[in-house]
Amino acid sequence: MRKVILLFLTIVMFIPHNMINAEMSEEEVADIIIEKKHIPYDLVTVTTYTVSAGETDSTPLITASGYKLDSLNPKRQKVIAISRDLKRKYKFGQKVRIKGAGKLDGVYTVRDVMARRWRKKIDILINPDDDGTKVRKVKLYNIETNDKALD
Repeated sequence: MRKVILLFLTIVMFIPHNMINAEMSEEEVADIIIEKKHIPYDLVTVTTYTVSAGETDSTPLITASGYKLDSLNPKRQKVIAISRDLKRKYKFGQKVRIKGAGKLDGVYTVRDVMARRWRKKIDILINPDDDGTKVRKVKLYNIETNDKALD
């Protein structure tokens, strides 16, 4: 009986790993990681920005991390800018999961930083013809603290 239970537990333990390697979206994988690891989150305000010089600086297609944006469809690159108080926890290039922002929910990469005046806030890059938005009390998860975070 012990051998059967041990075999069952061993199989169950590997099911999430096998599911992750199947046909899952990046968002579904992030949700499994969040659930499995009980990852803490930050409550932030989410706003949106575009690649116009009026909303950025004199080089709107280059982020603070040096990442070059696509001028035709920057939204597809899933880029966010974070306020400077969050910079200690979220580094350039890290993947984050946003939940509670409606159609903006998803997995994004930290590539930019916001002006010093903002606190507990992130900006999601959208296309110039998209409508801007502001959502409060959105959950921001750090799903990639290092290479072992996805194990």
